[in-house]
Amino acid sequence: MSSRTASRDRITAAVTLVVQRCGYEVEDVTVVPAGRRSVVRVLVDTTEDAEHGITLDQIAAVSRSLSDVLDDEDADFGATPYVLEVSSPGLDRPLTEPRHWRRAAGRLVSVTPDGDGRAAVTGRVVSSDGSGVLLLVDGIEQRLAYDAIRTARVEVEFNRRVTAEEAP
Repeated sequence: MSSRTASRDRITAAVTLVVQRCGYEVEDVTVVPAGRRSVVRVLVDTTEDAEHGITLDQIAAVSRSLSDVLDDEDADFGATPYVLEVSSPGLDRPLTEPRHWRRAAGRLVSVTPDGDGRAAVTGRVVSSDGSGVLLLVDGIEQRLAYDAIRTARVEVEFNRRVTAEEAP
C-alpha cells in the first residue's frame, strides 16, 4: 500500500469518526491533488432515521469539527495546504442504499434496470425494504430488487400537487 493510499485511508477513517460523532452519516470522501494542495470533499447526510436532510448550519458545524481533526490527525496532511469541502449529496445523488430509497418515499424516480433488456422507467416510490423497492409506474405497482437496478435518481418536480395523505 502506498503512503498516499495509507494517508487517504487514515483521512477517510478520521472523517468518518468525526461525522458519526456529530450524529450524521458519511456518504463519500474523496481526496484529490490540486496543484500544491489537496482537496478533501466530504458528503454528509442525516442518519437513516432522520425525517429531513442535513441543514447548512449542521454542515458548517461538521466542517469546523473536520477541519480541527484534519489539522491534528495527520502531521503530513495537516502540514500541507488543503481545501476542505463539506456538503450534502443533493437531490441528484444516485439512490444506492436502502436508506436512500426510504427517504425517497413518495418521490418520483428514474430507474435503469440492470442488464435484462428492460427499458428505463419513471415511477413514484411507494415503499422500500432491505431487498428492494415498490414503484408506482403508470398506475401499476412494480417491485424491483436492488440488485436488479443499475442506476436510480430522484426526479425534480416543480409543480407537483400534494395529496391529502401526503400533506403534513
